Amino acid sequence: MDAMASAAPLIRIREAAAYDGQVVRLQGWVQNRTDKGRLQFIQLRDGTGVLQSVAFQKDLPEADFAAAGQLTQESAVRVEGLLRADARAPGGFELGLSRLEVVSLAESGYPIQPKEHGTGFLMEQRHLWIRSPRQAAILRIRATIIKAIRDWLDSNDFVGVDTPILTPAACEGTTTLFATDYFGETAYLSQSGQLYNEATIAALGRTYCFGPTFRAEKSKTRRHLTEFWMVEPEMAFARLEDVMAVEEAFVSAIVQTVLARHGQELSSLLERDLSRLEAVRPPFPRLSYDEAVTLLREGDFPDFPWGEDFGAPHETYLAERFERPVFVYHYPSAAKAFYMAEVDGRPELSRSVDLLAPEGYGEIIGGGERSTDLELLKRRLTEHGLRQEDYEWYLDLRRYGAVPHAGFGLGIERTVAWICGLGHVRETTAFPRLLEKMYP
Repeated sequence: MDAMASAAPLIRIREAAAYDGQVVRLQGWVQNRTDKGRLQFIQLRDGTGVLQSVAFQKDLPEADFAAAGQLTQESAVRVEGLLRADARAPGGFELGLSRLEVVSLAESGYPIQPKEHGTGFLMEQRHLWIRSPRQAAILRIRATIIKAIRDWLDSNDFVGVDTPILTPAACEGTTTLFATDYFGETAYLSQSGQLYNEATIAALGRTYCFGPTFRAEKSKTRRHLTEFWMVEPEMAFARLEDVMAVEEAFVSAIVQTVLARHGQELSSLLERDLSRLEAVRPPFPRLSYDEAVTLLREGDFPDFPWGEDFGAPHETYLAERFERPVFVYHYPSAAKAFYMAEVDGRPELSRSVDLLAPEGYGEIIGGGERSTDLELLKRRLTEHGLRQEDYEWYLDLRRYGAVPHAGFGLGIERTVAWICGLGHVRETTAFPRLLEKMYP
């Protein structure tokens, strides 16, 4: 059936409600077929939804009906027929076929069948697994999260500026760098674009970078990937308190946008408790690091040592006390990156903040106020074992026009996992990169 051979409109499944009672054309893949002899029930998927179509022998040319009876899972087809509302059908509509063309007949024995499969097997078949309704919904929600991020930042005077993926030095620490040869010199895959953002704010005031980042962390937890995406806003003439105000407005806008556009998918396909997301509105509760340590010691972690960063169990314990994300601020300087500003009167503390998501999802944002003290930064570079000559350009930002400035980084995959209620970040991106997984 040539696409030009019919006057019937070619539609996407998500548009079905607008064409009730009309003859339409669809094209997509066979998700499932049930053989009832003279009736073939064919579930079609086109990337926007799933629609049941019915091939009735008396309504189709003989060759078309014969082809319908041979369809295998994931075969590609073009179909035409009368679209009718039907509350019993998946998606609420049914297509009574009058024509059917096989674009490609899939081989029999499709690896992923309508039964339970182990996660290891599904990850090996990730290129096919993403076709399932649940995985496709997650990817659609991820796309909405990314659009919501850009829309909010662009409408709040942040300018998107691309930062390098190949860098000459570390941003977050030298132990998690992926090294590569750069024409005879050593270069590293970016851990963060933040240092470059600190340069661009002097030109543009408020900026953000958005792209892939890489951490060679030998971690197998449900929260870690070796390659992940991060958005990093930075603001000139801003302090730690400004960062927290921006973060709670930013995160709330993202969550409410996803709820408005994907509430049905979240509840039906992902079985997400929407009430937990509806509660994500400003203001968010705030805890100092000192207060957080006290809570841990009074609870499940009586021996938690002051000065250490929090691990997943500690973050979970703290966050589960609140219905909304919670800020923990003023972490020990030794637990944070070299560029963090110090707390006045308590140099052992940094002007830093993490945003912990509820329900056990942990840190989704890390950020804070950057130091403008040139001598402090020089000393910190030495303490962290970093060569000053690699950071002279960064130190220049303190020599020429330094102002109070602050920013943060939000991890896309952890945010997707939290909003979708997923048990592991490996489902938050189409092709995740894990410690022992780089295929497909």
